[in-house]
Amino acid sequence: MPEWIAKYWIQWAFGIITGALGLAYKRLSAKVKKHEEERQAKAKAQEAEMAAIKEGLLAILHDRLYQACTYYIALGRIDTAGLKNIEYIYKAYHALGGNGTGTELYNRAKALPLKED
Repeated sequence: MPEWIAKYWIQWAFGIITGALGLAYKRLSAKVKKHEEERQAKAKAQEAEMAAIKEGLLAILHDRLYQACTYYIALGRIDTAGLKNIEYIYKAYHALGGNGTGTELYNRAKALPLKED
């Protein structure tokens, strides 16, 4: 028996080492996969949150644009400060993908006669 062990000990050692490396690879691979899945889930949640923030900001900008434009349209005139204000609001609103309602109001307010107080 000791002769058999002496003759095949290198093969046994390599077999044990190979098995240990295979097990370590399997565990490490599972950890990497789990980490990647968690990262993707977190990224998806962040994308959803950013979309909600964008929608909320767009709603606020639309409201401000609507309020300012209807005020100046009802007044029948606009001053330079008001024109500059609605221009800033409209640029941000349009860049976020605002719809035609805001554009129509902006164009109507922009076409008003310019009066200084």
